[in-house]
Amino acid sequence: MPEGDTVWNTARVIGEVLAGQVVERSDFRVPRLATADLAGWTIADSACRGKHLLLRFMRDGEPGITLHSHLRMDGTWRTYKAGERWTGRPAHLIRVALHTPAAVGVGYHLHELQLVPTADEARLVGHLGPDLMGDDWDPAEAVARLRRRPDRWIADALLDQRNLAGIGNLYKAETLFLRGLSPWTPVGEVPGLEAVVDLAHRLLNSNRGRWTQATTGSLRRGETNWVFERSGRPCRRCGTTIRRWTGGDHERLTYWCDHCQPGYPPP
Repeated sequence: MPEGDTVWNTARVIGEVLAGQVVERSDFRVPRLATADLAGWTIADSACRGKHLLLRFMRDGEPGITLHSHLRMDGTWRTYKAGERWTGRPAHLIRVALHTPAAVGVGYHLHELQLVPTADEARLVGHLGPDLMGDDWDPAEAVARLRRRPDRWIADALLDQRNLAGIGNLYKAETLFLRGLSPWTPVGEVPGLEAVVDLAHRLLNSNRGRWTQATTGSLRRGETNWVFERSGRPCRRCGTTIRRWTGGDHERLTYWCDHCQPGYPPP
């Protein structure tokens, strides 16, 4: 599930493999970038902002450029040694391939793929709230942004990347469960909003550097989450059946235990 921690881990792996490498050939398979050519550019940095991945390139005497991509629900980047078979996804899902002497970076099913001057990155990610995985994380600013709409459901508010960047459905559901909050609690009625933000920050960063997204403390298969994708199964705390609801902003899925998180969804 590409949430903030997954994107951070992806950026780290790409940086470890490709940073410092000169692109020999680039292959873009999206219409808007069909004629783009990064040959001769050095991959200078691999960074992320929330769920947005930023690959930065430099070449002597020219302003830097950034390749921006968004993973959404199904996008991914893979790296392969030069000459190695690409086995990540079906070939028709490839959107870009960056060939260097030592390795190849391949982006599958990427969204919002575009090239911009590095100086203009803010045009793409400047609207985002504090980054839960970033060095400049600012919990006070995140809380202040959440409080701007006190009547909004806390579940929808946490998913709004303009409030705080990096949370997806998984961390939304797990954070609210661990805080004992109904997803439909208005932000203005949430007790200890600062603690909610702090918990979300700790949950995402606990999975920094690993691909398994665990919130329970267990990395065993089937034991990693409290409520996320566990509808119809017993709550790990009280035994009540975990429920699922679809609605709210963008018709997103919500998982909750109505005993540990008192409150019912709207009709």
